[in-house]
Amino acid sequence: MASFSAYQGSCPYIKSILLLDSEGKRVAVKYYSDDWPTLNAKLTFEKSVFTKTQKTNARTEAEITMFENNIIVYKFIQDLHFFVTGGDNENELILATVLQGFYDAVGLLLRGNVDKREALENLDLILLCLDEIVDGGMILETDANVIAGKVASHSVDSSAPLSEQTISQALATAREHLTRSLLK
Repeated sequence: MASFSAYQGSCPYIKSILLLDSEGKRVAVKYYSDDWPTLNAKLTFEKSVFTKTQKTNARTEAEITMFENNIIVYKFIQDLHFFVTGGDNENELILATVLQGFYDAVGLLLRGNVDKREALENLDLILLCLDEIVDGGMILETDANVIAGKVASHSVDSSAPLSEQTISQALATAREHLTRSLLK
C-alpha cells in the first residue's frame, strides 16, 4: 500500500469506505490509509463514526461531517449505513460522488433490496464493488452502472444453465465461449 503522503495534493485520496449495520457493526469495510494501523483502532474508529452520525437523518441526501481531522460523507438506507472517509483537505463533492457511486451500485447489485440480510448474502458482490471503486485509495470509478456491470461480469457463473442466467450474463458467457473457441 502506498503511503498517504505520496498522493497528497496530486489527486483525491480515499482513506476508508465503511458499510455498517444499524447497530454500528461491520458489514463490509475497506481501509486504504495507515491512520488506523490495528484492528482495534479500526473498530474504535467505526464505533466512533457510527455514534457521531447515528442520530442524523441521512436517508434522502448524503451528509458531511468532520471527525478526527477527516471528512466523512455518509448516507443511510434501510438498516445499512454507508460511509466514505477522506482527509480534511479532500473535496467533499468528490467524496460524495464516491459515496453515491457505491450506494447506487449496491442498490443495482442487490436489485433494490438493500438491507443487511441481502448485503450479507451478497457480500462477495459488495467487496468486488469496493475493489472496482477504489484501489489503494485511488478512485477508479464512480458511475454505478459501470461498477455494477464490472462486478456482475466478474460474478457470472458460466457453469449455470443459460436459462438461469440474465441476458447480460448469458451474453458474457457466450462471448467467453466464443473467445475460447477462437483461441483453440
